[in-house]
Amino acid sequence: MPTVTYVDFQGQSTELDLAEGMTIMQGAVMNGVEGIEGECSGSCACATCHCYVDDAWLAKLPEMSENEEEMLEDTASERKTNSRLSCQIKATATMNGIVIHMPEEQE
Repeated sequence: MPTVTYVDFQGQSTELDLAEGMTIMQGAVMNGVEGIEGECSGSCACATCHCYVDDAWLAKLPEMSENEEEMLEDTASERKTNSRLSCQIKATATMNGIVIHMPEEQE
C-alpha cells in the first residue's frame, strides 16, 4: 500500500495508506481530507481535485491526458508547472511516499 502525504494550504499534513489503483482524489475524499473536492467523482470533468504534486515526484507520474490538460485551464487557484488533477493519479507501489499539496481554493 503506497503512503500518500496530503499537505493542506496552511501546511498541515495528513498521511494515508491507499490501496493500489485508488486515485489520490478518492483517498482524500474517502478519508475526509480537506482541500480536494472531487465534484465530478473522478471523471475528469471538473477541476475541483486540482493539486500540486511535489516536484520530486512529477517525473515519476504518467503524462497527463489532453482532457486533464484542458480541465487544468479552469482551476480556481493558480495553475503551476506541478499542477495535476488528483483524480487522474492512481496510487501504485512506486509512488510510496508521494507528497501532494492542496491549493488555496477549489471552486
